[in-house]
This record gives sequence, structure tokens and C-alpha cells, in this order.
Amino acid sequence: MNESILIRPIEPADVEDCARIMAENPLWRRYGISLESARQRLAGAVAAKETLFVAEVAGRAAGFVWCVERGAFARSGYIPLVGVHPHVTGQGVGGKLMDRAEAFLARSSPDVFLTVSDFNEGAQRFYRRRGYRQAGALPDYVIPGVTELIFWKRLERE
Repeated sequence: MNESILIRPIEPADVEDCARIMAENPLWRRYGISLESARQRLAGAVAAKETLFVAEVAGRAAGFVWCVERGAFARSGYIPLVGVHPHVTGQGVGGKLMDRAEAFLARSSPDVFLTVSDFNEGAQRFYRRRGYRQAGALPDYVIPGVTELIFWKRLERE
């Protein structure tokens, strides 16, 4: 990637770009996400002062990650959402977002969990390369016919 990637906390002005990343992604559309529902979800997270980081490329949001301390089993970190604009997929944006999320969560959590759809093989490969292992599966958890795979990684504490 020729342009630098800046990872920073989300700002209210980022909500629209991040909502578009969600709404324009076929995976999230399969889950019924629209531009308005993505906007509401992200704006609500910002208003509640949830921890989200944005990847900025050329002055615009190119991706985001949402982190929840002790969001899994009231003990472990949890990453409910990761999104990368399709124009920058494969250029290091997702890796930098995950680096930041894992560093943030490692301050208070020994490990991190996330879920990935059974049909999203690219994301599964990405997480496995980062040291995540499948720890379980939830058939028909969000939508019928789709199994959410539970991925887990032990974090390095600094």
C-alpha cells in the first residue's frame, strides 16, 4: 500500500463512512444490515463511548474494529465487528486494525474471542494466520443456515 494507514479512535464524523463499509458489504447484507441500521449501530456505540478504532487512509475511514473489554464470559476481550473497505482489502488495513485491537484488549484481558461466519473462508484464513483457533460453533445463531464459528486467541501481555 503506497499510502500510510493511521489507526485512531473513532470520531462521530467517521460513522457514515464506517456504516457504508458495512452496508455495501455482501456479507453484512446477508445479515440484513442496511445503511440506516449500520449508522444507528455505530452512532449508538460512539454515543455510549464504546471502543472503536478506525483505519484512516488518505483522510477517510478505510476500516474499523470494535473492541469490548471483558465482553466474552465477563473475563475475555471480544471483537464484535471488523470491517475493511473492499478497495483496500489485502493491503494491510485489517492487520493493522487487529494489531491495535489486540494491543488494547491485552491491557485487561488474557485472551480475545470473535465470531466468523462459516462461509467466510477468507476471514477464517486471516484469523488463523494471526494465531486464532476455532473454539466452537453456533449453528443457526444469527440467521438460519449459517454457523457462527467461535475463534479464540491467547494475547501477549506487555
